[in-house]
This record gives sequence, C-alpha cells and structure tokens, in this order.
Amino acid sequence: MQQNTQNNSRGNGSNTQVRLVVGETILPAVINDSTPAQALLTKLPYTVQLQRYAHDYCGVMDALPYKKEELRSGWTNGDIAFAVAGNYFAILYKDEELSQEYDGMVTMGALTCDLSMMDQLKGSISVRIELA
Repeated sequence: MQQNTQNNSRGNGSNTQVRLVVGETILPAVINDSTPAQALLTKLPYTVQLQRYAHDYCGVMDALPYKKEELRSGWTNGDIAFAVAGNYFAILYKDEELSQEYDGMVTMGALTCDLSMMDQLKGSISVRIELA
C-alpha cells in the first residue's frame, strides 16, 4: 500500500481540500494554486467521465486556462493533472518512474488517500469533484 503525502510538485501556496466522489467511494484530495486548478474550483461541483488506462484515470473535461511556465513533464504518483493537449483531467496513480516521457501537463493537486483505492474502482467511472 502506498500513501501519498508529498507536496513537492503540487503548488506553491495553500491547498484546498476536495473530495472525488465515485459512487459510494470518496477519495480525499487537495487542489493547489495553479491556474487551471483555481479555474476548476470555480466550477465545483464538477463531474467528469474517466476511463482507466495503464497508470491513470483520464477523461476529457472543459478547457481550463494555464500559464506556459506551469507545464511540466512527468508526475508523482497520486497527482491530479490537467493535460493541455486534449483538455484531459487525469488522476495519475502509478508508474511515476516512467512518467518523464509524458509532457504538457499542469499538476492541479493530489489524492491524499491510500492510492490502492484506485485499483478498486471500475474501468469506466463518473467522478464528482466537490469541496470537502
């Protein structure tokens, strides 16, 4: 079981507590102060349809603003990110050691729960993001 408590790439200021609701499962998380994260907070509650892939759950969402300097490659397991090419909302919970080949993402926050919870979810999910 892997607990995700790192905050090194997850914003420079205060974090806003949120929860990701998937059916009866509640995944606690934080949203940081990045430009797309702050835009997402204004839309809450917000629902997005996600599909499981090799190392994440990902789905198309509304376009969000971002600053070029916020773009990065790779992730830390547990990151919640906005992939700007395609307007993807992603919960990245595996394979951080392989992640540097993926670029064009802005980290918007992170799960604050045990990441093994992600393996318990179905392949296609509806996630409602709301303030905690």
